[in-house]
Amino acid sequence: MSRKPIAIASDHAGYDLKSLLARELADMGYEVVDLGTDGPQSVDYPDFGAALAKLVQAGEVERGVLVCGTGIGIAIAANRHPGIRAAVCWDETSARLTREHNDANVLALGARLLGTEVAKACLRTFLGTEFAGGRHERRVAKLG
Repeated sequence: MSRKPIAIASDHAGYDLKSLLARELADMGYEVVDLGTDGPQSVDYPDFGAALAKLVQAGEVERGVLVCGTGIGIAIAANRHPGIRAAVCWDETSARLTREHNDANVLALGARLLGTEVAKACLRTFLGTEFAGGRHERRVAKLG
C-alpha cells in the first residue's frame, strides 16, 4: 500500500525533536517532506506553520507534524488556514482522541514539554488512529 508523504516542520526550539521525528517517520516507511528549519538559529514559527498548512490543504501530504517550544504557537499559525485542524498533543491519549473525535490532520508537539519517547508515541498513535466518524462528523463539519 502506497502512503502519501508526511510533512514536518519546526522552529528553532523544535529543531532537534523535529529531526528525531523525521527519522522516526522514515523508519515507519513514510516519505518525509522536511520543511525546515534546518538548525537552531532563531526563526519565526508562523512561517513554518503556514508552509506545512499549505501542503496539507493542497493534498500533497497525508498529514503534518509541527514542533515548537510548546506546540501552541505553531499550531495557532497552522490553524489560521482553512481545512487545517492542528492539535497540540502531550500524550498518547490526546493524540488518539484528536484523531478519533476531531479528525485532526496536523499534530503539534512541544519540544520543551515532552520527552522524546512520549513524542514518538504521540506520533505513532496520531498516524495509526482513524477518524471515528459518526456523531463526530457533524461537529467536525462545523469547524469548516
